[in-house]
Amino acid sequence: MLIFMLDTQNPTSLTSFRTAAKAGQFLITAEVAPPKGGNPEHMLKMAATLKGRVHAVNITDGSRAVLRMCPVVASAILLQHGIEPICQIACRDRNRIGLQADLMGAYALGIRNILALTGDPVKAGDHADCKGVFDLESVRLLQVIQKLNHGVDYNDKPLNDGALDLFPGAAVDPQCPSWSGLQKRFERKLEAGAQFFQSQLITDFEILEKFMDKIAADCGKPILAGIFLLKSAKNALFINRCVPGVNIPQHIIDRLAQAKDPLEEGMKIAAEQVQIAQQLCQGVHMMAVKREDLIPQILEMAGVTPVNQMVSL
Repeated sequence: MLIFMLDTQNPTSLTSFRTAAKAGQFLITAEVAPPKGGNPEHMLKMAATLKGRVHAVNITDGSRAVLRMCPVVASAILLQHGIEPICQIACRDRNRIGLQADLMGAYALGIRNILALTGDPVKAGDHADCKGVFDLESVRLLQVIQKLNHGVDYNDKPLNDGALDLFPGAAVDPQCPSWSGLQKRFERKLEAGAQFFQSQLITDFEILEKFMDKIAADCGKPILAGIFLLKSAKNALFINRCVPGVNIPQHIIDRLAQAKDPLEEGMKIAAEQVQIAQQLCQGVHMMAVKREDLIPQILEMAGVTPVNQMVSL
């Protein structure tokens, strides 16, 4: 049985991700989905394989609008097992009261890293007939976090029981077809207090390089390139068909299709992409749906030093 032992004066928290970000280290994060049900065993098993290999583990918040355990609770469970979480908070399912309440609760439980998201539309998920809230969107959520960190709520009323100290991040899509729209939204997120950015799945590294040179060069915040493990040509085609804004190149699909072991080839491709990203930005965000246990091997193939052996710059 999992029992919370919370010291309200000094809650258990982990801040190695923030420390590494500010020290200029090459950041490594990975994504793990919360359980669909009350048993966190599989989530913990996958997250445990990442200890020592990543700075923090992202816990998703109803990704693709599919029902999963509350990310605040799932993140707190990771903390209990010595794994630093990045708790994703999406605006889709809560109004500003609920969002602020969850952020305060997360902080009290020792969670420090928050990824502020607008959230996928409900029609994309497994409860397509439910109502989306979207009282706020990601930029305004970042502004709310900034206020809470300064000791006031959305309405500028004081937090009588103490300010928060959250480390907020945001998503970015360098492959967005609207370059001006991408730049404007990126700048708005910076102004709203984003301290790091995790990108969507990157397939065109020339565009990532252009984004880093033209838009993000002087932002002073870490950009983590999204690296996705493709398990087969069928998997790649499915993503092209079902994930908006993603276009996996035909040469990668062909390479997977021709491979004797498509999964192993997908790992090689991901490792090569990590190596490219190392030359362009300050980190990678690893995504390997249902095979998070392979992420350490991919990082080893890419020659990435385990995080517990990295030296601050």
